[in-house]
Amino acid sequence: MPTASAATTSARLLALLSMLQARRDWPGTVLAERLAVSERTVRRDVDRLRELGYVVHAVKGPDGGYRLEAGTQMPPMLFDEEQAVALAVALRIAVSAGAGIEEGAARALVTLRQVMPSRLRQRVDALEVTAAEAASTVDTSVLLALSAAIRGREEVRFDYAAPGREPSLRRVQPHHLVVRGGRWYLVGWSDERSDWRTYRVDRLTLRIPNGPRFAVREVPGGSVTEFLAARFKGSDTGWPCHGEVVLGLPLAEVAPFVGEGTATEAGPTRTRLTTGSWSWDALAAGLARFGAEIEVVGPPELRDAFAELAARAARAVSA
Repeated sequence: MPTASAATTSARLLALLSMLQARRDWPGTVLAERLAVSERTVRRDVDRLRELGYVVHAVKGPDGGYRLEAGTQMPPMLFDEEQAVALAVALRIAVSAGAGIEEGAARALVTLRQVMPSRLRQRVDALEVTAAEAASTVDTSVLLALSAAIRGREEVRFDYAAPGREPSLRRVQPHHLVVRGGRWYLVGWSDERSDWRTYRVDRLTLRIPNGPRFAVREVPGGSVTEFLAARFKGSDTGWPCHGEVVLGLPLAEVAPFVGEGTATEAGPTRTRLTTGSWSWDALAAGLARFGAEIEVVGPPELRDAFAELAARAARAVSA
């Protein structure tokens, strides 16, 4: 049975770890003050965190201090309650993302749920996610490899199995990974065809190594969304209101709910989404359901709809 002293040390280590995760640099004197211990005790606690696998660097300066850095292995993590709930919700959504991470996401959700307090488990369990249209399953390693090639501007080679044809070798300059209608697509330039092409990611098998680096080209029309709309012309429902936003969520978490819209990666934790609805109010409300930060790209009517939605929410709270 742990002693009171051991329990106090463990609690202090968790508090120290939480503080180091909250911001980049911490002066040693401030840490000691916040934890109500001596600076010598802080140094010993930092050494204990290092033994657990955390990379904590000493920061030089008038006051000295500490900085938590990324390491070569994944150490134990510490989340506050809101972070834990957000992570659990994201994992539940990822189970139906069609990005080849469903099994890992399900196991991670079980692990996280086991250690959550009952009040937090109830919040997570209250959310039921059902994909109206299952996304085509894509190997996660393929998505990661294509993303790396896009960022590195490296030509990719792959065998592509077009419907009714034998697989054939393709050489493509990859520019965008896109989710549309529940499927993942690669948009790239083909030197062999001297034209832009789209490829279903679930139909390609990558070859290694990648090819030479290439210069970035501009997608016809300047927008991958408009380019795909032209390629899939006739498949859209013709909503009277269309808007474009950037969501503060990774593409894999947005993918299951794109529907008839088009989503592309705008960064590791950001997704550019273009979609439509029968009214501007309905479009704004539909985008708000993602529960993430939203940056409106356009048009002005969508911004006005968000402003009106916010005003209604404020009136509802004050009523």
